[in-house]
Amino acid sequence: MCPLRVPLLAALISLALCQYYDYDYQPASILGPSGPNCNQDCDCPISFPSAMYCDSRKLKAVPVVPSGIKYLYLQNNQIDAIKAGVFDNVTDTLRWLILDNNQITNGKIEKGTIDKLTALEKLHVSFNNLTEPVIPPSKSLDELKIMHNMLSKFPGGLLSDKENLTSINLQFNQLTSDAIAGAFTGPKKLFSLDVSHNKLKKLPAGVPSTLVILYADYNDIAGVAAGYLGKLPRLQYLRLSHNKLEDSGIPAGVFNATSLVELDLSFNKLQSIPEINEKLEHLYLQANEINKFDLSSFCKYVTPTDFSHLKHLRLDGNNVTYNSMPPDYVTCLREASDIIFE
Repeated sequence: MCPLRVPLLAALISLALCQYYDYDYQPASILGPSGPNCNQDCDCPISFPSAMYCDSRKLKAVPVVPSGIKYLYLQNNQIDAIKAGVFDNVTDTLRWLILDNNQITNGKIEKGTIDKLTALEKLHVSFNNLTEPVIPPSKSLDELKIMHNMLSKFPGGLLSDKENLTSINLQFNQLTSDAIAGAFTGPKKLFSLDVSHNKLKKLPAGVPSTLVILYADYNDIAGVAAGYLGKLPRLQYLRLSHNKLEDSGIPAGVFNATSLVELDLSFNKLQSIPEINEKLEHLYLQANEINKFDLSSFCKYVTPTDFSHLKHLRLDGNNVTYNSMPPDYVTCLREASDIIFE
């Protein structure tokens, strides 16, 4: 492997792992003996009495949660049902509910469970068997993770009162563009949205203007609507790798956004380099069908103060080589620390 690519690969692996295991978690054994006010199937460390650890215990149902618990860890079990009453003691105090890696289906989540949690801030139900989202009534919800399920719809209005929601992760589901139409119009502080590994044919509509991170890799997106990024003035990271992007679906200047820092268009069907803004720092175009290097895609003007601030450019897996670059590229791309052709 080329040494230049190792840091990038390490960073991507680190980011991918963080997406799945980013809750603050310390094993109960490290935190000491369990207190008396705890379900017998779990541990509630005396040193952290507001947390109940029920993870990795082969549980098939959510145990009754005693009063005083704010953080509930139930990941890595065999839970397929959530029965009414289990949260009655913590309806207005439970803040974190971690249910990753179980066997939960919508049909076995009874009324009077998640729908009664009015203080919940983080809900993680990744790696389950949900076909539609489960949304608590809490207006304090900050983080929603429903990755690696079987979601086929996300009705509009479910997040209409979630003004504090900042992060939504829905990757590895069966969502289509129609299924998420209007789904994200409620949150007014949304920072990050990940809809990669779904069945989208276009980027999600109606996303809040506060968005900074938008990942839509591994979908069926063939184009980007003109003016789409103009509605997202804070967007810094846009990933559209492994889609079906073609030149005909890329309107002139659609990616020329002053806010963008990273743009990933790798593994598509582009034949030319799209126009970018001079402030873009990272551009990934590997594994396309690009056959020419047009310097005007990077620089409209080249002066002592006008030039591209691009630092990393990947063009490997295309039909261009280093010899394709015009002699004056060194002036336009003066800040590029690496340009990869192969």
